[in-house]
Amino acid sequence: MKVGLYFGTYNPIHVGHLIIANHMAEFADLDQIWMVVTPHNPLKKKATLLDDQQRLQMVFLATEDYPKIKPSDIEFKLPQPSYTVITLAHLQEKYPTHEFSLIMGEDNLKTLHKWKNYEVILENHDIYVYPRISDEPENVELKSHPKIHVIDAPIVEISSTFIRNNIKEGKNIQPLLPPKVWEYIDHNNFYKK
Repeated sequence: MKVGLYFGTYNPIHVGHLIIANHMAEFADLDQIWMVVTPHNPLKKKATLLDDQQRLQMVFLATEDYPKIKPSDIEFKLPQPSYTVITLAHLQEKYPTHEFSLIMGEDNLKTLHKWKNYEVILENHDIYVYPRISDEPENVELKSHPKIHVIDAPIVEISSTFIRNNIKEGKNIQPLLPPKVWEYIDHNNFYKK
């Protein structure tokens, strides 16, 4: 089975994340998309970051109607800070019959050369890239790598930061969130302070 790993803090997960995950599930040669919830980095301020389990619950609520998209807490069980290369090695060991690929925005591809052991990742895993609007210069060498697949996906410019800030301001941002996620956030008064 070919699995695309889509990492994020998902604080909160929004329709932009789902549009990209569903596009990859339907239009790339992937059987499933695992939305890997990144745990809180102990070295970073936690000010607006919800608890790991709460963010995982939102991903579960957002994806339960999408059979090809699954929430994953795999990094919760790994040493912190989590490095993608370590997560991939752990997953390959745990699921030897699966073929794991990464899903990332074009902005992340531009900094891939700074990732821990990025050469090992490129050697062993395909990377599916979705377009992002950016002023950064392109990494042409990486973009033409045989393991890099640039997917003609919709450009979605919605950010979790925008959503959090506007909930705090009392704005109605309901259309930007899956309905069950909006209900969960509203019921728990998340991001209002």
